[in-house]
Amino acid sequence: MMKPIEIWVTSAGPNGWKPVIILEELRLTYKLKQMHWEQLMAPEFRKINPGGKVPTMYDPNTDLLLWESGAIILYLISQYDTEGNLTYNTFKEKHLLSQWLMFQMSQQGPMYGQIGWFNVLHPEKVPSAIERYTKQCERILRILNDALEGRQWLVGGKCTYVDLSFFMWHIVLPLSMLCPPGQTPLVKYPNVLAWHERMNERDSVKKTIAERQRAMDSDGLGGNGLPDDFSVEDLNMKMDKDLEQSGR
Repeated sequence: MMKPIEIWVTSAGPNGWKPVIILEELRLTYKLKQMHWEQLMAPEFRKINPGGKVPTMYDPNTDLLLWESGAIILYLISQYDTEGNLTYNTFKEKHLLSQWLMFQMSQQGPMYGQIGWFNVLHPEKVPSAIERYTKQCERILRILNDALEGRQWLVGGKCTYVDLSFFMWHIVLPLSMLCPPGQTPLVKYPNVLAWHERMNERDSVKKTIAERQRAMDSDGLGGNGLPDDFSVEDLNMKMDKDLEQSGR
């Protein structure tokens, strides 16, 4: 009997939920270990993940502890997608999947994260940084929009782990780019918007979004992933204190 796979996440951050979608797609049993920001800096967690980041995964079925979202996704696909429902094993498609996963990890995640930092979390406005990362996000969206022209998925004719790896960062992008409530920057990129909406209809995605919302509710976070009494100044003071205490 398969033992539950343990996966460490924070409630609002998008990165930790990427492999959760894959776990849901593969119908694997898993156990969420919800972390608060200050716990990531604690020595106990850094013994598990020296970078103090989520997601982190432990699979008791293979005794493998793994961190970095892309590495976790690749492991889950290699180990458990035995029927190839979310992947391809043909020569060209296999390498194209790797290409797009590297693009998500090196471009989408970091650039979307930076615009979120400078628009929402940085203690002072830095117009040059905001302009740079806004343009970077738009560049990434143009690349995706062009790649999806005339097709539904990035590789082949089905939804793969690569498509799903992009989803969560597009959930938080409206907040990161300071869009008015109910609006999204994806409307300027119709192929990306349609692609995002196709994934949004999948049961795995719906379950993951619902699980994330429950986690945010338990942390007292609003729909934007921030507490009602959020203060950038208080957050940065707390981060500096936690980093100092952690010895980093």
